[in-house]
Amino acid sequence: MENLIFSLNATIPIFALMVLGYLFRKIGLIDERSASWMNKFVFKAALPVLVFKDLASQDFAKTWDGMFVLFCFAATSVSIAIIALISKAIVKDRAKRGEFIQSAYRSSAALLGIAFIHNIYGDAASGMGPLMILGSVPLYNIFAVIVLMLTAEGGEDKEKWQDMGKRIRSTFRGIITNPIILGIAIGMLWSVLRIPQPRVFQTTISNIAALATPLGLMSMGATFEFKKALKEIKPALIATFIKLFVLAAVFLPLAVMLGFAGEQIVAILVMLGSATTVSCYIMAKSMGHEGTLSSSVIMLTTFGCSFSLTLWLYILRTLQVI
Repeated sequence: MENLIFSLNATIPIFALMVLGYLFRKIGLIDERSASWMNKFVFKAALPVLVFKDLASQDFAKTWDGMFVLFCFAATSVSIAIIALISKAIVKDRAKRGEFIQSAYRSSAALLGIAFIHNIYGDAASGMGPLMILGSVPLYNIFAVIVLMLTAEGGEDKEKWQDMGKRIRSTFRGIITNPIILGIAIGMLWSVLRIPQPRVFQTTISNIAALATPLGLMSMGATFEFKKALKEIKPALIATFIKLFVLAAVFLPLAVMLGFAGEQIVAILVMLGSATTVSCYIMAKSMGHEGTLSSSVIMLTTFGCSFSLTLWLYILRTLQVI
């Protein structure tokens, strides 16, 4: 019972904010425009400041864990390869296959990862969230471009290959200028150089960082639409099951065997088994895909991970891994 209460205390506050966002949208307190603004603010300001705050005040020599970053990188790469193979047997439509692959591997790692680690470990967290982002998010973006381009209409045409090259270069530029990645880089540099932080600076940074979780989660809830989750239901359910259960079941035991524990395991769990990020739908639409399957998986995983993450945390807590 103690482990169950621990798990519920970790998950319920996070998903309560998402439910509030949904309710606020229904009663008119949040509309589509304000939800879009909240997403933009969190991505470009609050989350980068939050990851900077996590790293800048710590001893980077102690915080850096190359083995952990390498594991996140390897687990992400292998996950994408496995899902790509599975998709050939499950999804016959080429265009839908690209959406299936992307939505089954691409987590909302930045927002939910940071939220969960802070909710469980508070400000004592040693920066595993930012390191997990470093090991996974760049790959999310690169492979999303490749997969969606190859499975789009005419994906084998020469012009498409040339266009894909442009998109990959654009993606690399996007990664380098990604606000969250920049926040991590500046935070690491600040830590290494041991630059002092005046009290006024610390208070201002803390106030901005505190906005990331509530605004981000409420904006996710505000964009939730049940009707979209019912479309493309069969492949969407399979992708959801892979996203919330299969990847975590495959890689969490390996992570434990390699000696990872505590917030490292929580970060890996969120990387593997959290809700599909809403940017999947945006990218799918922008690259010529219908987007219905992507939106369905986003809705189902957003709803389902409130239960699956509670279950995973309960199991990990019972096994004394966290």
